[in-house]
Amino acid sequence: MQSSAIFPLFYLPPVSYFSALKIHENNFLIEKQEHFPKQTYRNRAKISSPNGTLDLYVPVVKGSKFHTVIKDVKISYDFKWQRLHWLSLESCYRNSAYFEYYEDEFAQFYTKKYTYLFDYNLEIFYWLLKNLKKNIPVDFTTEYIKTLEPGMDYRDKLPFKDTPEMGLIKPYFQVFEDRNGFTPNLSVVDLLFSQGPQAKLYL
Repeated sequence: MQSSAIFPLFYLPPVSYFSALKIHENNFLIEKQEHFPKQTYRNRAKISSPNGTLDLYVPVVKGSKFHTVIKDVKISYDFKWQRLHWLSLESCYRNSAYFEYYEDEFAQFYTKKYTYLFDYNLEIFYWLLKNLKKNIPVDFTTEYIKTLEPGMDYRDKLPFKDTPEMGLIKPYFQVFEDRNGFTPNLSVVDLLFSQGPQAKLYL
């Protein structure tokens, strides 16, 4: 198991996640046994908005932030975050080239209620793989392994956040590029809604 790369499961992962996944796409596992870490992409995402980047946050049930295994973390519905996320996504990407192409399928993630964050993220992950035309096997860790071979542990990887290397990424057209400039490493849905089927070639 230690020879496989281990990736966390994110909510609407950033573009860099799929770039890294491409390197290991035939030899990776999704982490299912870690304790839920705070303030990560596991329940957050960044999208483009008229005023710059906009953070979307999936709330979890109080208490889940402390020593809870990721697969057992429950989503909170104390406020209507799904409606808020969908309105944000719709208003930000309605004028993108391909939003309408994906809209009907994508909307299901903001109407159906999921009990567990892991299950929710996993369903979105499968949807993203399908629409990025990535036919790769997905398997999961069965125990938590603290130390992995160098270059194989992506659970706390800084490349999933904005880093100097992100400046080397080839820009693609973004909806609000005229006012914000190109913003690298947003959620991969930014790439998908902008590039459509060509997103696979970009990655």
